[in-house]
Amino acid sequence: MKRIFPLIVVLITLSVVGILFIQMSWIQNALKLKNEEFQRGVDNALTQIRQDFYNEFMLKSHEAIISEQNTQYYLKNNFRVDGEFNQQEVHDVIEKKLRQNNVKEKFEFCITNMFQFVVLQSDGFQMSSQHTAKSMLLAPEYALRSHETLYLSISEDKSAIIREMLWMIIASVVFTTIIILAFFLTVRTLFNQKKLSEIKSDFINNMTHELKTPLATISLAIDALTNEKVIHDADKIKIYSSMIKEENKRMNKQVEKILQAARLEKEEIKLNLQRLDAHQVINKVADNLALQVLEKNGKLDLKLNATNPYIQADEVHFSNIIFNLLDNAMKYSDGPPHILVETFKHGNGMLSIKIKDNGIGMDKETQSRIFEKFYRAHTGNLHNVKGFGLGLSYVKAIVDAHEGRIKVESTPGKGSTFTVTLPGE
Repeated sequence: MKRIFPLIVVLITLSVVGILFIQMSWIQNALKLKNEEFQRGVDNALTQIRQDFYNEFMLKSHEAIISEQNTQYYLKNNFRVDGEFNQQEVHDVIEKKLRQNNVKEKFEFCITNMFQFVVLQSDGFQMSSQHTAKSMLLAPEYALRSHETLYLSISEDKSAIIREMLWMIIASVVFTTIIILAFFLTVRTLFNQKKLSEIKSDFINNMTHELKTPLATISLAIDALTNEKVIHDADKIKIYSSMIKEENKRMNKQVEKILQAARLEKEEIKLNLQRLDAHQVINKVADNLALQVLEKNGKLDLKLNATNPYIQADEVHFSNIIFNLLDNAMKYSDGPPHILVETFKHGNGMLSIKIKDNGIGMDKETQSRIFEKFYRAHTGNLHNVKGFGLGLSYVKAIVDAHEGRIKVESTPGKGSTFTVTLPGE
C-alpha cells in the first residue's frame, strides 16, 4: 500500500498534465489552422478578383469577342482599371470575392500604375501599410498598355477567430476543469482512505489493548475461584466475584462508548433539555474525580465566577462533557496534573467554561484533528494513554447539538485550554 499509493498519485498527475498539454496543443493547432484558412481565403480571393475585373472590363467595352484567344488578346492590349472603374466598383468587386472565400474582415485597397503612382484607393488606405499589404499585378501576362498593381490591406481579426472558436474553448476549459476537480477529489479520497486505514488500525490496536486487560483479569479471577483453597473461603470468593463484576463493568463502558459514537454518527441521540445549574454539575463531576487527582499528587482548582450559571442542557451529556475534558487533562500530563476550571458569562447570555491544564500540549496539526472520531494524539507510546479516541469527538458532537461551540488553545509542553460556550438564560 505504501508503494502503490504514491504510484497512483504520480500516474494520475502525469495523466492530468498530459491532458492539459494536449488541450493546449489542440487549441494552438486550431488557431494555426484558422490562420492558414484565412490566408488561403485571401490568396484565392485575389486570383478571383483579377478575373472579375477582366469580366467587368469586357462588359464595359461592349466588344463582340468570339473566341477565348481573341479575349486574351483584347485584354492584353486594352485592359486597365484607371479610367474604367471607380472607387465603389473596385470596392464591390473585392468585397464580393472576399466574402465568397469566407473572409469577413475589414479591408482597404490601393491601385498603382507602372510608375507606382496611385491611380485609385480607398479612403482608409495608409501608404505606410503598402509594404505589408497583399499585392497582385492586375494586368494580363505580357500586357502592352497597363501594369497596374493592386495592394490589399487586410489583417486577420484574432478576436473574431477566438469568438468563432469560443464554444470549443469554453467546452475544453470546462471539461479540463472537471478532470482537474476529479483528480483533486480522487487524490483527496485516497488520502482520506489512507488516513481511515491508519485510524482503523489504531482503533483495533487500542480496542484490543483496552479489552485484553479486563479479560485477563477476569480469566485469572475465574481460575482463582476454581482453586480448592479459595472455593471454601467466602471472603476470597466475594473479592474475586467483585473483581469480575468491576472488570465486566469496565468492558461494558468501553462497548457503550463505541455504541454511543455510532449513535452520534447516525444522529440518534435525543437531548433532554432542562434548566441546569452548571456550577452544581461541575462541582459534582470534580468531586467524583478528586480521588484520581489526589492519587497523582495533582490539584484541581475551581473558579466558578459566572453570575448566572444556569443553562438549558441535557444533564447526562453535559456531565459527560465536563468529565471527558477533565479526564483528558489528567491523562495527558507528564507530572502531577494542575487543572483549573473557570466559568464566566457573556453579554449575549452565553456561558463559557474554560478548562486549563499543565499537560503535554499539542501542535497545530493535532489541534486541527483532535475532534475527529478515533483520532488520538500520539505521546511516544501508542498505549500509554488509554482510550479509543472517542472522547473529544463525543464532546464536539454534544456541544454542537446544544448549539454551542468549543475551541482549543495549546502549546506543546505548556498545556492546553479548552473553552466550551453554551447558551445560557
